[in-house]
Amino acid sequence: MRECGYISEKVFDKIYKNLEFYTEYGIRRQTKYYMKIKIIFLFCFVLILFFGINQVLANAFNPNNIISDFEILDYTSMNLNDIKKFLQNKNSYLTNYSCIDPDKKTMSVPEIIYDRAINNKISPKLILVLLQKEQSLIEDNNPNQKQLDWATGYGCPDNASCNQRWQGFWKQINSASLQFRDYMDNPHLYAYKANNTYTFTNPYGTINKEPVLVTPENQATAALYNYTPHVYNGNYNFYKLWQRYFTNNYFDGSLLQAQGEQDIWLIQNNKKRLFANKSVLISRFDINKIIQINKADLDKFETGTSIKFPQYSLIKSPRGTIFLLVDNKKRGFTSSKVFRKMGFNPTEVLNASWDDINAYADGLPLTATSTYPTGALLQDTKTGGVYWVIEGTKAPLIDKIFLTTKFNKKKIIKATTKELANYKKIAPILFDDGELLKSNISSAIYVISNNKKRLITSNEIFKQIGYKLENIITVTPKILYLYPEGKPITEIINENIT
Repeated sequence: MRECGYISEKVFDKIYKNLEFYTEYGIRRQTKYYMKIKIIFLFCFVLILFFGINQVLANAFNPNNIISDFEILDYTSMNLNDIKKFLQNKNSYLTNYSCIDPDKKTMSVPEIIYDRAINNKISPKLILVLLQKEQSLIEDNNPNQKQLDWATGYGCPDNASCNQRWQGFWKQINSASLQFRDYMDNPHLYAYKANNTYTFTNPYGTINKEPVLVTPENQATAALYNYTPHVYNGNYNFYKLWQRYFTNNYFDGSLLQAQGEQDIWLIQNNKKRLFANKSVLISRFDINKIIQINKADLDKFETGTSIKFPQYSLIKSPRGTIFLLVDNKKRGFTSSKVFRKMGFNPTEVLNASWDDINAYADGLPLTATSTYPTGALLQDTKTGGVYWVIEGTKAPLIDKIFLTTKFNKKKIIKATTKELANYKKIAPILFDDGELLKSNISSAIYVISNNKKRLITSNEIFKQIGYKLENIITVTPKILYLYPEGKPITEIINENIT
């Protein structure tokens, strides 16, 4: 059994607090004329594709804000069992690797990571990412002893040999976690500080030689640069791994808020859309359904057009056309006469850009014969049936649950059978994407995504995503039956992010 190595916190604080150790994870003849042309063309195509893909990846990475302070300090983000399961799911060599701690106690890697994270008060997720970023230890099925001895790259500065004082797996985990803790506690002692601007040369490694300016927006991002003073061939790798390992899946219709931030976002068409203010939010959504998440989970989404206007707003395009906004659609008035006839107030019309307008799907135009432009609940006085009437259609409500949930702010209007006959009957009303549903005869919980029901397969997944029990809507089996089955949610980690 190998000694893991260690350094006491007292010695560390006394002698090595002001030292900065940096690591760099390196992005370690035809004779016929037409064949030459084909080869040249193929070579150019590959170069374009290579640079294009790398540029797309680079555009998704913000070197000024790589990880939040909360995430780097969240030492309770994974318990011992979580760490074990993470390594097992990766088929990692580290799952069954053990060594001796300073007290001569044999410890497994999950135990070491958990113990050092709790004692040094640093995120175990950070440690796991460092293990892969520095020595590929999470995914390498057959690492050599050198990889294990220098697991986190601690004490291995650029252009110099590693300091033997820090050799050993336990010592590497302990020293790296202590170092990051000190970066956060004493940022004034280190070269890179939040809100200061720095120039990094050769930030892209072999891809781009141009310098780049970086202004860390928080201490956590500054800490990453203190540990690895490189942008794209160092901290970009950290970002990609963090995104791949520790970002959750959130579905269209989700209301998200990063911990410690005020902004609230709607996930729609796999993009995040910012609400301009609270009144815009509450005009359409229930604020009790906002999910608090890590900033990394939010950062993985491409930013879409912000949501500037409340439900039922009147907006005017640069061309002068006036639209009525209803849910995700815009309904244009065919004339100013129609606008006046419906009793709308011209002073309430707001100017909008084409980007604002194009964020809404086209609804049916509003004409002189249009009724209930914002939609209405009509009840047949003869049969008692209730319909949602809009755009010349009527959608039946097959259960009263919709009256207390989806349409709880709408009043029912009595209508004759003859009046209702003027509207085309369409499919029954369903719940929107993002809603949580369960049957009144089963404990199974589903989330609605792309108009499909997706089974949440465990309570652990439900809690880790951030859902709340009070937001589950209990429905009859006939409502759930109307949704086709989607893929069950068996894990929340997005393995497909690259």
